[in-house]
Amino acid sequence: MTLFSPRDFLASLFSAAVRAADPLTGITAHLPKKPKGKTVVVGAGKGAAQMARALESVWKGPLEGVVVTRYGYGCETRYIEIIEAAHPVPDAAGLTGSRRLMEAVAGLGEDDLVIALICGGGSALLPSPPEGLTLQDEILLNELLLASGAPISDMNVVRKHLSTIKGGRLAATTKARVVSLIVSDIPGDNPAHVASGPTVPDNSTRHDALRIIQQYSLKLPQAAMDHLSSPKADAPRPDDPIFARHAHHIIASASVSLEAAADSARAQGIAPAILSDSIEGESRYVALMHAAIAREVAGRDRPFSRPVVILSGGETTVTLRTGGGKGGRNSEFALAMALAIDGYDSVHVLAADTDGIDGSENNAGAFADGSTVKRLRAAGFGPRHLLDTNDSYSGFKAIGDLFETGPTGTNVNDFRAILIV
Repeated sequence: MTLFSPRDFLASLFSAAVRAADPLTGITAHLPKKPKGKTVVVGAGKGAAQMARALESVWKGPLEGVVVTRYGYGCETRYIEIIEAAHPVPDAAGLTGSRRLMEAVAGLGEDDLVIALICGGGSALLPSPPEGLTLQDEILLNELLLASGAPISDMNVVRKHLSTIKGGRLAATTKARVVSLIVSDIPGDNPAHVASGPTVPDNSTRHDALRIIQQYSLKLPQAAMDHLSSPKADAPRPDDPIFARHAHHIIASASVSLEAAADSARAQGIAPAILSDSIEGESRYVALMHAAIAREVAGRDRPFSRPVVILSGGETTVTLRTGGGKGGRNSEFALAMALAIDGYDSVHVLAADTDGIDGSENNAGAFADGSTVKRLRAAGFGPRHLLDTNDSYSGFKAIGDLFETGPTGTNVNDFRAILIV
């Protein structure tokens, strides 16, 4: 079968997925009623600035507030202040941002309304270490968690018990009603796990955090361990009366985005198959599972008949090894997939993060196909060595296979599309 460019096709599915996660649609559908008093906006995440702009475009009445986003992810707003800070490792600007959010809601009364705009990336963007810990301690915590291979839900359990703003604590500081509008980047869409839940508490405990630390052999600073051994680390519980008037809404998610990508594929004459919107696990091993399915389709037309595009979402993890390479979980997925489909010319892959940034570099992810390994070797790279040193970015950059979109203004986590023709 002759197709237009497989890469253009895969990129069009990514675009459809991102459009479906446009915060304006969800915000418009879940606007709270205007209060008798003030309306104050707070928020954090890699898409928080775009969420703030979307809210301003549909809100009728006075509005003020502040949100924190990643450097380079800000946008022009009229009333809501945008603070940019570091991600995925916190910095002093994030510390200032956390303080500003707490100050913005602390003095409000019962007639006031807080609209919280929360999306992925907020955990790192809102450092707020408890007494006895420093910003450097929180930086180390994030570095250790990112290198551990732990799923995002476990990372955020630890983060929220070593914070004065996460785990519902931001919402607990105000008497105002809080309505949280959340773009979920968490498998399963638990709202308390997005950005470690600054406005949404959950039932996890400091003992859960200690268990996770032990499970992943994390060597945290002694001050952090001392804090977790104290009741001071306990986060507010969901049944605390202070949360009785609060509400939260998931306004965009991976599930909706994958369905939009599937619709786009059908419109272009390619049958879609959605595996799951909540796949977790080590990125390279998740890639092996996807590759096995792709090879089965390519060789035997099962469990799906060609042409087909296999879609999946969720959030994989990367356990950092020695070597100091560059690359995020999606480019690592693409590299591992390339090794597993070497020589399969009918298989084409796109793995990318819907926020436009995969890890700490400037790409959303990468393309791969049955010729990737051959082209890497021709460029002087050992594909297996790149994988072993977590250096997928360098290899894909050298052969022109990085997928670059810039900030998308939303974040519903990983997007994977595998076309078999």
